[in-house]
Amino acid sequence: MQARFSSDAKTEHFKRKEEVDLPDAISDAFSYAIQEALFYVGRTAPNPPVGCVILDRQGKILTVAAHHQAGQLHAEALALQQCRKLGCWDKIYDVVVTLEPCNHTGLTPPCSEALLKTPVHRIWIGVNDPNPNVYGAGNERIKQDGKAVFLLKDLPGKKAQYWYEKCNDLIAPFAKFVTERKAWITIKQALNVSGSMIPPKGNKTFTSFTSLYQVHQLRRGTEAIITGPNTIKQDWPSFTVRHVSDHIGKERLLIICSKKDQSLEEIIPFEYFEKARNNNFKILLCANIETLPFLLYEHKVLWGMVEGGPQLLHSFRQKHLWDEWLIFRKQNKGEDQVKLISNHQAFPTRLLLSQSSFANSSKRKKGVLCSLVS
Repeated sequence: MQARFSSDAKTEHFKRKEEVDLPDAISDAFSYAIQEALFYVGRTAPNPPVGCVILDRQGKILTVAAHHQAGQLHAEALALQQCRKLGCWDKIYDVVVTLEPCNHTGLTPPCSEALLKTPVHRIWIGVNDPNPNVYGAGNERIKQDGKAVFLLKDLPGKKAQYWYEKCNDLIAPFAKFVTERKAWITIKQALNVSGSMIPPKGNKTFTSFTSLYQVHQLRRGTEAIITGPNTIKQDWPSFTVRHVSDHIGKERLLIICSKKDQSLEEIIPFEYFEKARNNNFKILLCANIETLPFLLYEHKVLWGMVEGGPQLLHSFRQKHLWDEWLIFRKQNKGEDQVKLISNHQAFPTRLLLSQSSFANSSKRKKGVLCSLVS
């Protein structure tokens, strides 16, 4: 697809912030970049998920890439590597990336310097790096070399602001990780028609297959499952990712929240320990739920998911320890009703489950959960 504004002269319109929107090709590229990054959510920690698309002057996509995991190439570096292999290096014109390119050397070289060694003319950035130690450094380095840099937050068009919101959703857990030194916590709650969390006798769930599929998508995107000893004793859950393909070789934390002055071995049956370890879980005990976000941070967890009973969920609500609350409520007919509430402007769950139809997704209002936790 050809970009509507492809010349350097028309690029000046963006610099002056006139009332123009993203070129169609750039808007499409942000969609592809985010979708590619979403595939690796749950695998990149402690790094953020990032997607990158490279286009030629006519707006044709040359390559799409994402960061796969810490220690491996960043999204921009991988996309550039792919361009070399495909023989289209000289055609590089636009680079679209969901997060500001890094300007420091960590496990990999800085992406800002890698981009400056290319024939790129314009770089489109979804959001700045939220890390206060590096915020804006990549943008400034690229600008110093005379490249045109566009930040979505500075562009007034509806498409620009739409993708700016989605890029913020994509890195919301990482943003909390680097600014508050805490993990992002999403509560999953299933309710029957009458609003109870207790499934019928002999069943472990009463939600539809579509809801179950979405739960497994969310599990895939998290690095930790949080539960209580009663859930384990009553349901013997595996907490594995089964209805979608999981990240190969992925190890997750399984956090058991319990106030009892007992060891894990006293709380959890040995057989369950063996089952969890065989399923690639590392089990930890959290005796004080208020320390949980910091415990997760210490283990480099960006995103944790709570799957527990009414008592555990009540504790999370009372202590204000959640970031998103995802509710599946069974209906008399048809699919379950799905609601998502966030304590923030960002909705990473909504983005991860972007094919889902949410009955409501909104920022939390005071007292909104009182009737939902029973």
